[in-house]
Amino acid sequence: MKVAIITGASVGIGRATAQAFLDEGFTVFNLARRECPIEAVTNLSCDLSNAAAIAHCTDALAPALEGCTEVALVHNASQMRKDRANDCASESLEAVLATNVTAINSLNQRLLPMMPASSSLLYVGSTLAEKAVPNSFSYVVSKHAQLGMMRASCQDLMGSGIHTAMICPGFTDTEMLRTHLGNDPAVAEAIAGMNSFARFIEPEEIAELIRWAHHNPVINGAVLHANLGQKES
Repeated sequence: MKVAIITGASVGIGRATAQAFLDEGFTVFNLARRECPIEAVTNLSCDLSNAAAIAHCTDALAPALEGCTEVALVHNASQMRKDRANDCASESLEAVLATNVTAINSLNQRLLPMMPASSSLLYVGSTLAEKAVPNSFSYVVSKHAQLGMMRASCQDLMGSGIHTAMICPGFTDTEMLRTHLGNDPAVAEAIAGMNSFARFIEPEEIAELIRWAHHNPVINGAVLHANLGQKES
């Protein structure tokens, strides 16, 4: 049996990724507070900021991973807030890091020992894993941390047969981005115009890259940019 475990597969890139793996015959699990509307997906209710909830979900996954031939563990869920370096309470930063960084570590610690060779550990990052923009302080910090986690994971998993990579989407048409932009059509148009195709990326485009990355260990430790060629500011 082939298994895909995806955090935040309820909407956007996560949901599209769930469908991409289902189409290939994977058994797909969604770890999120909201259910994925795709009927074939198994939903495990999980508050990723809660260590006990993560432990409960990983215990529930153990029987499915026993004897499986490959696992795609896709860290997709993220929390994004509007904040700044000079206006971000430490409690708020800790809340973002709990979901975007600590939860990933908790899942890795519990799931990696159950994952066979031919598995993948995939991080859905952002162009903001390697650069910064105003008003996204905690998100930028967390995505930079995820990049470090991916690179460290690559080194520490040498010889295990498990490969890793970070997929860094550009501006993708998701609920999170639309909410962050304030659902202002003028702002959305300006942001979409910041790449060479003058449009938002579709979640399905990122999902296909994630699916491809799982099957190609040659990219172990790589950052895969998926942004339609962003204009340099």
